[in-house]
Amino acid sequence: MPEGPSIIILKEAAIRFKGHTIAEAEGSAKTIEIPELAGQKVTDIRSWGKHFLICFPKFSIRIHLLMFGSYTIDERKPAKPRLRLFFDNGEMSFYACSVRRIDLPLDEVYDWSADVMNKKFDTRKANRKLKKEPSAFICDAILDQNIFAGAGNIFKNEVLFRARVHPLSRIGSLPDAKRRQIVKEVIRYGKDFLRWKRAFVLRKHWEAHTKKTCPRDGSPFTKAYLGKTERRTFFCGVCQKLYA
Repeated sequence: MPEGPSIIILKEAAIRFKGHTIAEAEGSAKTIEIPELAGQKVTDIRSWGKHFLICFPKFSIRIHLLMFGSYTIDERKPAKPRLRLFFDNGEMSFYACSVRRIDLPLDEVYDWSADVMNKKFDTRKANRKLKKEPSAFICDAILDQNIFAGAGNIFKNEVLFRARVHPLSRIGSLPDAKRRQIVKEVIRYGKDFLRWKRAFVLRKHWEAHTKKTCPRDGSPFTKAYLGKTERRTFFCGVCQKLYA
């Protein structure tokens, strides 16, 4: 599933369509009236967490790439797109994704201060949200889009490794300083992720995700499906402390 930094890259690539009018639209999505998009002018291109947002004067289209979704700009895949938009300066196609229409103003729908890739992200608010879930596992909390919108499984594994925290640590057992460190590491990793993704070197910088050996102490990593989310988790049982 594409995480927040990847959606930022999509937004940067699609911003060229801002101010342009859709000449034609097609696709297999049944959740919106695709023909009605023709003639609509794009007023903005935005993102929130893992959501890509195409804004029009009276509504917005939300694209969520889910687990296996993808997109192309000025290129095409053999698969039929869920949505394809034609402009006078190019085209965008979205595959294997969720497509939804949002009729409310986006400021009423989204809490921008929860988006880890947004300058408005509020670390204090994130800490308050975490403190309200003392029995939750930290591995689940990092994946909670209401707290860290845009953070995904790579974030989870890399942030907890950086913070030296076992994924099954309970939030209520974490020292305040350690909890605050995790919040800050989520933001730091988001910036690193984006920089490395732009340079096509993200995988080279993974320290925990998909790895077999801890780069700090040489111990074998544990691979397990942990927490309520049961997402694939990689961690070192030696240097990542369990706060139970």
